Amino acid sequence: MKNISATLAIVWRIAIPYFRSEDKWAGRGLLAAVVAIELSLVAIDVLVNQWQNRFYSALQAYDFNTFMREIWIFIGLASAFVALAVYQLYLNQWLQIRWRRWLTRHYLGEWLDDATHYRMQLKGDAADNPDQRITDDVKTFVEQTLTIGLGLLSSIVTLFSFVIILWGLSNNAPLHLFGLDVAIPGYLVWGALLYAVLGTALTHWIGAPLVNLNFEQQRYEADFRFNLVRVRENSEQIALLKGEGAERGRLLHRFDFVIGNWYAIMSRTKRLTMFTASYQQAAVIFPYVLVAPAYFAKKIQLGDMMQTASAFSSVQRALSFFVTAYRSLAEWRAVVARLDGFEMAVSSAANIAAHEPTIGVASSGGSKAIALEQLLVKLPNGKPLVAADAFTIEPSERVLVTGPSGAGKSTLFRAVAGVWPFGTGRIAVPEQSRLMMLPQRPYFPVGPLGDAVIYPAERGTVASDKIRDALIAVGLPDLAERLEEDGHWNRMLSLGEQQRLGLARALLHTPDYLFLDEATASLDEPSEARLYRLLAEKLPLATIVSIGHRSTLDAVHTRKVALVKDGEIHVLGNGGAPAEKEPSAAG
Repeated sequence: MKNISATLAIVWRIAIPYFRSEDKWAGRGLLAAVVAIELSLVAIDVLVNQWQNRFYSALQAYDFNTFMREIWIFIGLASAFVALAVYQLYLNQWLQIRWRRWLTRHYLGEWLDDATHYRMQLKGDAADNPDQRITDDVKTFVEQTLTIGLGLLSSIVTLFSFVIILWGLSNNAPLHLFGLDVAIPGYLVWGALLYAVLGTALTHWIGAPLVNLNFEQQRYEADFRFNLVRVRENSEQIALLKGEGAERGRLLHRFDFVIGNWYAIMSRTKRLTMFTASYQQAAVIFPYVLVAPAYFAKKIQLGDMMQTASAFSSVQRALSFFVTAYRSLAEWRAVVARLDGFEMAVSSAANIAAHEPTIGVASSGGSKAIALEQLLVKLPNGKPLVAADAFTIEPSERVLVTGPSGAGKSTLFRAVAGVWPFGTGRIAVPEQSRLMMLPQRPYFPVGPLGDAVIYPAERGTVASDKIRDALIAVGLPDLAERLEEDGHWNRMLSLGEQQRLGLARALLHTPDYLFLDEATASLDEPSEARLYRLLAEKLPLATIVSIGHRSTLDAVHTRKVALVKDGEIHVLGNGGAPAEKEPSAAG
């Protein structure tokens, strides 16, 4: 019961925001319509149950006129049922897609807000495929929440409606045993209740492991798919390393988890289905067994017996909702658990500052410089990595940052960008200044080349002529006429070409501070020097901070600083020497 309450609380927390959102009136209206139709369908079931008594009594009495009248009544009821069922499905699907659209936008917004997605990876909370949770799990949650919710509502309303009918029929068709009428008020209701309770208890006992098995199955499926995507994205490197055999073995190893867990689901489902199918088949004959003695003793008519059997079946089916929907409930609970875990991971990553000290990134007021004050950058596990204090980067400077691999240069850049929260201290950034980070491997969205170059700006915000001029300037004239061509540019272009595109992006965005994290490392030295001169020419007021290891970079920077190891920490000194000289950076 505790687990059920916890699950329902999670479902409420996930579901209710939509019905309080900007789309609440459409959502509430569609839900009300779907519920109203469901109640109407139950009402038709009640009318059909009463119709059965009249119809079969007419058959027993050979009453042709009544028989024909009941045929027309049934046609009317059936027509109404079909029309209502069709529109319930239509409105249900309409509600599903609106609800799913809102949930998807909500989760995408939370996940992509302020680098939360990146922090989730750093904390290890995103290992279980957020892509699957936002696609498959949201879709399944919406579908099954509506299906199970309507099924439960229908069962409750059906139960109350037919219990009244069945109680009255129990008094009209007394329990007839060994030639005697045994007076047990509402015995048919008690029989249905006992039958359903036993069936529910046995179903839960047999099927309980399916909840965890379905949870694991979704996780293994998502993990396998994620690794297939990684192989596709890194196909060139795998081919160059002749790694197909290793990848095949690694993928098949992960697929073995999918297969192994599926066999466990098959085994448990077989046992559950064997019981539930037997339970449902026995439910067909059980009411006749109870009522038949009274019928053969001529205490009731055929119509009474058929109506009793139908009402009993309706009550038993309503009470047995848990039995018939157990597999769906198990899958639904697994999906609810996955979405709950996703929400918790997003919340944890978005609120790191509430649980541990973080690096503060704030406006530097009237100063035009970037200042690092008592800064200590740490790894996610809390281990100190980089320290800096009273370190400034002045406007229009050209600063080269050096240091051994693993010293934390790229991590320091991430901290300045505001996406690395782990650590203490303060980074002051000039108010309304535009920062741009260019990594060694830039990102380009799949789509038209022109859109990829100006990312993250929207299409139409930069004139096509400017984009062409920028591509020509960085040495990519062949791409200048392909702006409307769709492509996966990270796969289609060499790393050197991607780095040139990244520099073209910087020229178009004209940042105040440009951070280059080995952003030209794949270019030859003459090309690298030419592109740095281009940046100086096109962005004369921009401050450029570079990470690099080539000595040729000294000539294109005005200051060189180094990360120097001091115990377990690399310290960034305020080296003031010009690039031609060795800095006295510090500890």
